[in-house]
Parts: sequence; structure tokens; C-alpha cells
Amino acid sequence: MNCIELCAGGGGQAIGLEAAGFQAQALIEIDLHACATLRLNRPLWRVIEADVKLFDAIGYKGIDLIAGGVPCPPFSVAGKQLGADDERDLFPEALRLVEEARLQAVLLENVRGLLGPGFTTYRENLRLSLTKLGYTSAIRLIQASDHGVSQLRPRAIIVAVKHQLSEYFAWPIRQISAPKTVGDLLYDLISVNGWSHAPQWREQANTIAPTIVGGSKKHGGPDLGPTRAKRAWLQLGVDGHGIADEAPHVEFGGLPRLTTRMVARIQGFPDDWIFSGKKTAVYRQIGNAFPPPAARAVAEQIAMCIRLGKRVFSSVEVTV
Repeated sequence: MNCIELCAGGGGQAIGLEAAGFQAQALIEIDLHACATLRLNRPLWRVIEADVKLFDAIGYKGIDLIAGGVPCPPFSVAGKQLGADDERDLFPEALRLVEEARLQAVLLENVRGLLGPGFTTYRENLRLSLTKLGYTSAIRLIQASDHGVSQLRPRAIIVAVKHQLSEYFAWPIRQISAPKTVGDLLYDLISVNGWSHAPQWREQANTIAPTIVGGSKKHGGPDLGPTRAKRAWLQLGVDGHGIADEAPHVEFGGLPRLTTRMVARIQGFPDDWIFSGKKTAVYRQIGNAFPPPAARAVAEQIAMCIRLGKRVFSSVEVTV
């Protein structure tokens, strides 16, 4: 199966789609550092550095899936929640591309703010638009921690499939085993320079992480989020006011800061995924990503839906 990805960022969703069996035909992303990251890790992917508004999908008719993590600020509680009145709202562009490509399924990801009461009409308009295009759609809050990610990261997920495929789609089931605590997950990275207090830190960091916040280009450098998030990190023994260049050394005293590699692991990125750019650019790619394991869980259900549908329709054609 194949797909197009919109607003691909640093590759979180792309990794999940790939693991679920989708081959990327095009990845559209406007940020030059994120594009460099995608090309660095997957030289054979067709990465298009452009505004989604300037991209058309007419040449991709018949692909299986269009996916994307369209910008969150229009719906984020951290912003003004302007929705359709925000110039960064790209849901209309996603709908345009769905109509152009005439594909089997759609996967769109955003912040949980999209599910708020203030956006009831917006969500209903999205549903009606997809219905007119021939799709049955649903929206659900997905917790990344339900799919092996060591982080509280709720995301609003929209899945739409062709009407004739709708009976074959089911949302992913929560994993039985709990994700690792931050201490267990990061112990090898936090202790790599021989930090003497690493064992005690591991014991203190005994829960999963709060939501990693990527931020936007309108704000300053990288840190681990607003005041409430920083308090949660403090309980885990982490200084959330910045990102470190390296792990603490042997005699380091006080609270350690996480490195971008540590944050990437919390997000569910594989350790061999290389990010391009300086620290702030890298952190934003990581923090704004759809965690790969969560993306994979949803994409696998879409893949199963498409395969079942194709199998059923093929058998009907043979019978006829």
C-alpha cells in the first residue's frame, strides 16, 4: 500500500506508517530542517519542501492513504483557539487533496483541543465534507501511552474510509502492558557519562512523562513546556527549563536536563533516527511529532481495513 503525508515534520508519523506497511509516495513539509531530517534517514523518499497550499494530488489518484499532522495552534489551549479563522488551519487543504487523490482512507492528527465544545460545529463540518466526498469518518482521543509510549500524550485522531470500507475499520486496542517509566526508559542515556546519582534518579523518575511540548517558531528556544509541565518534570527529578547538550557527568549535582535524544526516545522515535538542525530546530521536530508507535497502531488498523475491503470486493467480482 502507498500513501501521501502532509506536514510530515521530523518523521514521527512517517515512521509509524512505514512500520504499518505503507510506502511513502510523497511527503510534503515546509520546514527545511525537517525536510533534511527526512532525506537524511530515508534517501529514497520523495520529500517535497513546500507549503501544502501549493501542492496538488491530482497525479496521485488511486493511492491508498493520505495522512497528516496539520498544524495544532488553531486548536491548542496554549494558543488563541481561532480554528477556521487562524491562517495556519490546513484542514481545508487536506480536504482539497483528499478530493483530488480519490484515495481509500484518510488519517489526520491534531491536539485534543480540537475535541473541545468550542469546535463542535467545526468538527461537524469536517464530517459532512468527508461524507460528501464519499467517506465515513470518526474522531477519537488516542493516548500515546496506551500504545507503548512513555508519555501522557492525548491526540485527536480523525480516520475516514470509503463508505464501502467502513464496516472493516476498528480503532486500535490499548496495550495490556504499561509503558516504561522515564527512569527505566532513559537510564542508559542519563548514565552514559558515569553520573554517580543516576541510580537514585532512576528511582525518582518512576512514572511516564508529561506531554512533550514542541512549541512554535513564534516562541523562544526549547524547554519542556509551560509551568504546570515543568512542575511535573520536577517531580521526576528533571529540570524542564531547557534542553542539555549532553548527559550529566560523574560529579554533576542538582537536577539534570534532558537531551534531544532523550526526548526523542520518550516520543517513541528509534535511537537510529537522526535529526538535522541545531538544538532548537531538532527539539521542535521531536516535540511536534505524532509518536511513531501510536501512529503505527492507528495505521495498522487502516491497513487491515483496506486489505479486508479489497479481498471482499475481489471475491465478489470473481463470483459475479
